[in-house]
Amino acid sequence: MAEKLIADNRRARFDYELLDRLEAGLALTGTEVKSLRSGRTTMAQAYAEVRDGEAWLHGLEIATYDQGNRANHEPLRPRKLLLHRREIDSLYGKVREKGLTIVPTRLYFKDSRVKVELALARGKEQRDKRRDVAERDAKRQMERALRSRR
Repeated sequence: MAEKLIADNRRARFDYELLDRLEAGLALTGTEVKSLRSGRTTMAQAYAEVRDGEAWLHGLEIATYDQGNRANHEPLRPRKLLLHRREIDSLYGKVREKGLTIVPTRLYFKDSRVKVELALARGKEQRDKRRDVAERDAKRQMERALRSRR
């Protein structure tokens, strides 16, 4: 059950209020997996959607594999998410009903398989982001003050 982190979407934690999380597999080609093993991916613009009863991950950029041949993969192609039917239906219902978004938060290897952690998210407004930044700064200053007293 060893997990090896490939990428972490820190931007999602800043832009969205993350509500519910679930794990999904990814349908990938061989060169994509090799490129992920070297950690060459960007998930800042990634999002997931449910279309025609299937879940797809868009905007996940996996760099082309350097030693690949002409059968190398397209870096920004949509990738199919491997989920159970009831999970897909549940996600679709929540996104349609409550106006939520599905964003990937982490990409990792779990027992040599690539997994993605998805989160149901609600977009933050500008004032919420400012409040988060102010809270983080205040917390950092308190930590600094406590350290200097020791």
